Amino acid sequence: MNVQDSPASVTPVTAETLENAGVRSVSEAAQYAPNTFFTDFTARKLSNARFRGVGSSPNNPGVTTYIDGVPQFNANSSSIELMDVNQIEFVRGPQSALFGRNTLGGVINITSGRPSLKDWKGGVKGPYGNFSAGEVRGTVSGPLIVDKLGLGAGVGYSRRDGLTSNDVTGHDLDGRSAAFGKVQMLWMPAANWEVRGILSGERARDGDYALNDLGALRAKPFRASRDFEGFTRRDIVAPTLLVSHAGKAVEAASITGAVWWKTEDLTDLDYTHQPLVTRDNTEKNRQFTQEFRFASAKNAALRLSHLIALKWQAGVFVFAQNYTQDALNDYSPFVLSPSIPFPVSQHSPQSALDDRGVGVYGQGTLSFSHTIDAIIGVRGDYENKEASVNAFFSPVIAPPTVVNASKGFADVSPQFTLACHVAPRQTLYATAARGFKAGGFNAASPAGSEGYSEEHSWSYEAGAKTSWLGDRLSANAAVFYLNWRDLQVNVQNPVVPAQFYIANAGSATSRGGEIELRARPASGLDLFGGVGYTNARFGNGSVSSGVRVGGKSLPYTPDTTFNLGVQYSLAAVRTATPYVRAEVVRYGGYQYDDANTAGQSAYSLANLRAGARGKRLFAEGWVRNAFDTRYVPTAFAYQGLAPSGFIGESGAPRIYGVRAGLTF
Repeated sequence: MNVQDSPASVTPVTAETLENAGVRSVSEAAQYAPNTFFTDFTARKLSNARFRGVGSSPNNPGVTTYIDGVPQFNANSSSIELMDVNQIEFVRGPQSALFGRNTLGGVINITSGRPSLKDWKGGVKGPYGNFSAGEVRGTVSGPLIVDKLGLGAGVGYSRRDGLTSNDVTGHDLDGRSAAFGKVQMLWMPAANWEVRGILSGERARDGDYALNDLGALRAKPFRASRDFEGFTRRDIVAPTLLVSHAGKAVEAASITGAVWWKTEDLTDLDYTHQPLVTRDNTEKNRQFTQEFRFASAKNAALRLSHLIALKWQAGVFVFAQNYTQDALNDYSPFVLSPSIPFPVSQHSPQSALDDRGVGVYGQGTLSFSHTIDAIIGVRGDYENKEASVNAFFSPVIAPPTVVNASKGFADVSPQFTLACHVAPRQTLYATAARGFKAGGFNAASPAGSEGYSEEHSWSYEAGAKTSWLGDRLSANAAVFYLNWRDLQVNVQNPVVPAQFYIANAGSATSRGGEIELRARPASGLDLFGGVGYTNARFGNGSVSSGVRVGGKSLPYTPDTTFNLGVQYSLAAVRTATPYVRAEVVRYGGYQYDDANTAGQSAYSLANLRAGARGKRLFAEGWVRNAFDTRYVPTAFAYQGLAPSGFIGESGAPRIYGVRAGLTF
């Protein structure tokens, strides 16, 4: 179904937009989606999405990213370098009826471009900018056997110096470098059959976290003081196999996916110039997913009468996941206690979390006279989780903590939608949906907090999807109300610095609305924009980290989001097309923590780009955060070591450069 015809809040970011705006990450693409916010750290693995206030720990996200149909169960593998991407869709609102666990807030759907079966094409391009930022990437795609077998491949390498200086050594802390690639094979063995294999990977070798005291950052951004400089590393390998058959009555598809990732971060855990605590944290994850989908063929709806037709889809999904973590905290003498005059190592934790599950779903759409669609979907999920956790000191200064536990979780998630096509390309809709986020176990937590319960919600949404003037103007709007209980929150371990775990805080509500506009008033002129409003608050009686938070705002939920942009292309000469692009995104104020102790005021970011494209060559200049706005997008409480009580990271400063490329 065309996204514009879908009765849901969806913002598609196409390959054309990704190229025109120079978007290189999912979080950068998210600026075009109202009521969407990402908490990004300098470490690539820490990039967590929030839709309409819904989000949580990277180990149990409330918004799940799908890459070519494969869910990323952990946020560590979802924020990758974008290579040969066809489209990114930001689908807001619970999607549990079709997608199941951990889509209570919505879905980010990333699809790769298909290899060509007709002719060979490709290109090489790369930007160069301040902070010695440079990148090169190349792609090629074409038929090995015309109309039968196609190959697509892309590789890239990127690097930049750090944005933050260490006052102790004079070095920059948070440099980045990564090599990445993707290989695809597309095979059409027979009419209506398609087999597609995709292998993608990334190897990132980055600097340390750029964390510093919040008060110090606001006085002197991009500065830190460290006696020890660490690193963050990430490796990802993800093979995917897609098989589909388009029959006359039934369409069938199989999606087989595996994801292997490993991260390691070594950091100065006290984030000061004193030699107090360091942390060496290694995480690994292996996941396997298999989904079989069946649906009525596009033009083969069941005719129940001359006025009523039924379209349907159904499927089964199975998965297995194994996550391990080994975190070693080294404390200097006297840090843990004045009576301990020797260094101590704390393994907190050595843990293994296993997760296996199955989901079965179905959805039917009754169409009445091609005017009204009544859609009913339901999904049943069951999963079993096991945890083995061991935390201990070396030498032994306290008894070890050992946890061996298992628990099963089951849920049924229905969804009801009524859509009215009041005119061609004009749709009104209303939806009621139950959202579900799985419970589970923490890799590390205080005693008594090893497990957490499921999170459930009911969401209500009404909206309009409209297109006018031969699709030269589109206007979409929606209002929503979300009520959920057993809300999962990411809270800090009070006895282990910078260690977080998941706990249930009570209830919460989120209400608001959003509007999106796209227009092409003249040839070569594109206007686009969106605005969102969210009021998300904890319910009465909610408690987080032992503090009553009823009535407080949910963290990292701007009350408003706003984006506005324009691109103009002028075919001035036959051999080249000059263009300019300008866009601004604004985020309203939000809080850093559940207790609303500290927060970030509203801020705006402007991006500019201008260049020219020819048949084979292009060149452009660009600047992001053109007015060098200073802000601290992410921070968390750090009592005892941070004078202000919080530490955080500065948002990226003005970054500028040039980009050029060759296509064939």
